[in-house]
Amino acid sequence: MEGKPAASASDAISAMDGLIATSLVGQQEFARNLGLSVTDLICFAYVLEAGGSRVTAGDLAGRAHVTTGAVTGILNRLERGGFVTREPDPTDRRRVHISAVQAAGERVRAVYGPYYARLAELCAEYTPDEIAVLTDWFVRAGALTRTYLDESC
Repeated sequence: MEGKPAASASDAISAMDGLIATSLVGQQEFARNLGLSVTDLICFAYVLEAGGSRVTAGDLAGRAHVTTGAVTGILNRLERGGFVTREPDPTDRRRVHISAVQAAGERVRAVYGPYYARLAELCAEYTPDEIAVLTDWFVRAGALTRTYLDESC
């Protein structure tokens, strides 16, 4: 990594803590701009991430680390706000499938678009090999975090 300073694991973790704190503030602002709570935005992001795949309320509860009862309230707000639709599962009447409303996805992309463009510019300063290392680290750190949450919370 030519031109980049050496750093220790402690430096990296400290920098990550700073990024996470700033990102939490950013998520609050993005959610506020969309008229949502952060938890509602996180759940909607999971629905968007699924693309054409069907998402259930149980899926959202697990991913967002909330109870199924809390997900019901979240889905009520998202549906009222025009972010999602719910369809009953034809094979299990207790289950519903959640889909993103296309216009709502576009609203979210409009809020995040300028931020993601800046992140893309930052990524352009790194080599493909460096991006591969960063990607690997983010994927593995995300999996570690999910496991830790499942075990500890």
